[in-house]
Amino acid sequence: MRIEIITIGDEILIGQIVDTNAAWMARELTQHGFEIAAITTVGDRQKEILKALDNGFSRADILLLTGGVGPTNDDITKHTLSHYFHTALEFNDEVLQNIESLFLKRNIQLNQLTRNQAYVPACSTVIQNMNGTAPILWFRKEEKVLVSMPGVPYEMKSAMTSDIIPRLLEQFQVHDYVCRFYLVAGITESGLATLLAEYEHQLPSGFSLAYLPSAGYIRLRLSVWGDEHSEEMKQQSLKLKQMLGNLYVAKSEKAPEALLGEKLSKMRYTLSTAESCTGGYIAHKIAVVPGASDYFVGSIVSYHNRIKIEQLNVDDQTIGSCGVVSSEVVKQMALHVAGKMKTDCSIAVSGIMGPDGGTKDKPVGTVWISTFCAGELVVQKYLVGRSRTENIERTANLAMLQMLKMLVSK
Repeated sequence: MRIEIITIGDEILIGQIVDTNAAWMARELTQHGFEIAAITTVGDRQKEILKALDNGFSRADILLLTGGVGPTNDDITKHTLSHYFHTALEFNDEVLQNIESLFLKRNIQLNQLTRNQAYVPACSTVIQNMNGTAPILWFRKEEKVLVSMPGVPYEMKSAMTSDIIPRLLEQFQVHDYVCRFYLVAGITESGLATLLAEYEHQLPSGFSLAYLPSAGYIRLRLSVWGDEHSEEMKQQSLKLKQMLGNLYVAKSEKAPEALLGEKLSKMRYTLSTAESCTGGYIAHKIAVVPGASDYFVGSIVSYHNRIKIEQLNVDDQTIGSCGVVSSEVVKQMALHVAGKMKTDCSIAVSGIMGPDGGTKDKPVGTVWISTFCAGELVVQKYLVGRSRTENIERTANLAMLQMLKMLVSK
């Protein structure tokens, strides 16, 4: 079954907020076997919404709408749907009771604008919103379905999980979406595409390979619709992994920091970081992973050379002769932070993030990364680019991947 997601709101069109709803919905629906035909965003104007509904029904069996259902004058979705389905708004006592219950729990006075939320299109099936005042509205158009939900993310997610997806699965036949993800590092997207060109050409009918580049790594997605292809998926997955060779890092959709955390936990290793050019960003990415306290001990952000010397015991003569962006300096940073924090592993980085500070010998984007684990030390130089923000992101990811590869090899 094909689904179109329609998000409504001027705030999305003008970039005031990012549409995270559509991405979350698409992911959840795909995992349940629904095919996403399109994702559309329209403003708070009836003419545009009506046109989007006609276009959506022309290419999808199910339309899922979010946004424009609040109590204010710019929330026009409910009125537009009444117009579209040639019906009137009617007062629904159950919706009012739900609203009153929510307001009573929050100790808030009910006003007329909120009370108006209880008016719903007469031809709709009402699903109570257990986390907000705007009800979920379910419409049928011949054999097709339209569902209108609030744009508030936690309200939408709750409705999708507890009501919408289960109801859709009851009414529509779906096919399993079978996919595998592979995290790859150490090659450009074009280089990887060249390497896998023949593999892609020989894929069985229905299989597809997608390239999802991120800063410092690429994620491949091998997919096919229908669980009858599961055995063939295993064969193609094995073949792909063999072709990737040492470019292969992990078979997972997870971010590097999550994979690194899992590996450290499994091996019962602890980790510390010594950061110069990334200013603590590596520590931040590691620490946001749930359970990081089991393996992450801490970080020394040695942005100034004085901190490298005083806190990390980096030899000032080494800095003077080799420069702070050098293999010699990051080696000392990695070894000394591990010793100081008594960790099994450590990551150290030093580089030139830009936009200034580069030289002919060390241009902007030059980064040295040292990773230490259980007596083994690896040092590698990278050229990450010229954009400061991207360089910090890329350096952090490359550092964690270098550490992850060390752990995998043990």
